[in-house]
Amino acid sequence: MSEQNRSTGRIRGTGTRRRKPSRRHRAKTLAAWVAAGAVVVGGAGLGYAYLALDGNLSSIDIDAKLGADRPDDVDDGSQDILVLGSDSRSGDNGKYGRDEGAARSDTAMVLHVAKGHRSASVVSIPRDTLMERPACESDTTGALVPAAHRAMFNTAYEVGGPACAVKTVESMSGIRMDHYLEVDFTGFTKLIDELGGVEVTTKTAIADSRSHLNLEPGTHTLNGEESLGLVRTRKSVGDGSDLGRIQLQQAFVKALMDRTKSVGVFSSPKKLYGLADAATRAVTTDSGLGSVKELTGFANGLKGLNAKNVHMVTLPVEYDPADPNRVLPQEKAGRQVWAALQRDRPIPASATEDSAGDKGDASKVVR
Repeated sequence: MSEQNRSTGRIRGTGTRRRKPSRRHRAKTLAAWVAAGAVVVGGAGLGYAYLALDGNLSSIDIDAKLGADRPDDVDDGSQDILVLGSDSRSGDNGKYGRDEGAARSDTAMVLHVAKGHRSASVVSIPRDTLMERPACESDTTGALVPAAHRAMFNTAYEVGGPACAVKTVESMSGIRMDHYLEVDFTGFTKLIDELGGVEVTTKTAIADSRSHLNLEPGTHTLNGEESLGLVRTRKSVGDGSDLGRIQLQQAFVKALMDRTKSVGVFSSPKKLYGLADAATRAVTTDSGLGSVKELTGFANGLKGLNAKNVHMVTLPVEYDPADPNRVLPQEKAGRQVWAALQRDRPIPASATEDSAGDKGDASKVVR
């Protein structure tokens, strides 16, 4: 199948697929940065029932798959983590649509935790970004998947799995990813339910038939299914684009972070274990985080973060002149973003001021 983008009337993936996904059931998974929030919450209780919780974890040896052909591992006290949302429909996720045999990474965020771990930057990468995808190894067949020109960003995960997604992000950013976190539908909803829901305030009504979410203006405590609906919502908010949905997801992540800080897990052993169990079941990690002990240390290192000191942006992009359903990286502005992370500095506002990613207006819907 050609890697060239195709006009479909909406932004959606292209590239070589194991099996063609169903348009009707295609949906964005959770705001991927929720993975880090999940680990922070679960981290408080990971010392409880180590053996049981260790058995929940799934991990992938990214280092072994990618070898030495990677950016330098700079040890300056900062951390860079690729956080993906997986829309696989296998197992319990089947209720969200038919399993087409080709999971995609419809949500991707690079989390940069600054030295001292008191502030962080998050760069959302639109799934529809056309870029140079490097050659990588298929996670299912072991065969080499050739490099591709103008490939959709989310095809990297589709054709090569987590390691290929990491390699693609490292290729476009020049930054070595210290860790990898992935969350799926079911893990997301169960975690939110264990938290007791997440409070959001909608400024306008949301009625989205695709995500099955209906909210009047006002303050709501969303359960897991409703939260999933919110981060999947696109058509009924902002300009209806995937770029707008990213803004909506970022607003939800801020609310989630506030919620994780307010949960009194130590007052209830049952609550403590429930959160830890949900968090460890929710994520797939790189092998460096593939044990309760390592995940605990990682989570403890993020406890100093809160919504106020996490700066979220979308990778600077512009609509593709050849297809308005695709976006292209703004090269100069993108270099500014990645350079800021490399130097452990805040992302300058000038880097994103002309980006299409800042024009979705969905951020005005939820606060």
